[in-house]
Amino acid sequence: MLNDSVVLITGGTGSFGRKFVEMTLKNFDPKKIIIFSRDEMKQWEMAKIYDQDSRVRFFIGDVRDKDRLMRALNGVDYVVHAAATKIVPTAEYNPFECIKTNVNGAMNIIDACIDRGIKKVVALSTDKASSPINLYGASKLVSDKIFISGNSYSGDHTSRFSVVRYGNVMGSRGSIIPFFIERKESGTLPITDVGMTRFMISLDDGVKLVWHAFDDMEGGEIYVKKIPSMKVVDIANVIAPDAKQEIIGIRPGEKLHEQMIGYEDAPYTFEYDDHFKILPAIHDWFKDKERIKNGKRVEKNFIYTSDNNSEWMSNKSLRDWLDLNSMHIGKI
Repeated sequence: MLNDSVVLITGGTGSFGRKFVEMTLKNFDPKKIIIFSRDEMKQWEMAKIYDQDSRVRFFIGDVRDKDRLMRALNGVDYVVHAAATKIVPTAEYNPFECIKTNVNGAMNIIDACIDRGIKKVVALSTDKASSPINLYGASKLVSDKIFISGNSYSGDHTSRFSVVRYGNVMGSRGSIIPFFIERKESGTLPITDVGMTRFMISLDDGVKLVWHAFDDMEGGEIYVKKIPSMKVVDIANVIAPDAKQEIIGIRPGEKLHEQMIGYEDAPYTFEYDDHFKILPAIHDWFKDKERIKNGKRVEKNFIYTSDNNSEWMSNKSLRDWLDLNSMHIGKI
């Protein structure tokens, strides 16, 4: 699908964006990939990696600026929306700025994509958008709803919108693994709660889920990858087995366990080999055979959380992953 096409990714210099560009260029032959972001230094650093590849272009801009988006989207076929204010404490203490990017930015993307005739748009979401308790999660839930409704809002236009949702990206900047590695030498690791669990996903699997969404989507779907869970204390034990663990309590906006599919979503959720798909309730689209395809409806009391997960990452699996990715942790 992405062969011989023009793809734009918002937030393209972030962890996901860098991996998406790398993997897409290796596995497809797009006419052009446009990195749309507001950090000129990150663009400059990334441009040095692709200075010999004429398919990679850079566009300074902000999703808050609809006029700039309209200019950037000229001639684009597909859009990946990865730009977000995503650090939970940052969002809690800067709520207006979070809303401007995560909600107003989503509205701008939808309007601009419809007006420019973009074929398909996939927006990145988070486990924190399911039954949110913090502003970041709430803003991403609103964003998800807006993208789903965008398929109705577009009217006779052909633009289609879907969402992918996943959990903690292993080794990404600001995440728990590089944080523990950084604190390892101090001899003490802060633990919020001994029972806390988190979903674990690699950036590679996140990119593949976006590719699948582009191939599969009819519009309005939320794709949820099946991924393993792990206890935070086990992550700490693997990274720093000799370090003291200091219990500091849950921070503002944190959950003990993350959730990707709630009870309320169960009537509209279908299971597949390696993912789930939440279909839209509007227009009875959850009954649409083109959207359901070969999916099997989940039980009516189904819930998908990091503590009730059937798949758990072992300490050995995490050690193996750390060995393979040691050079990239905290830089992706």
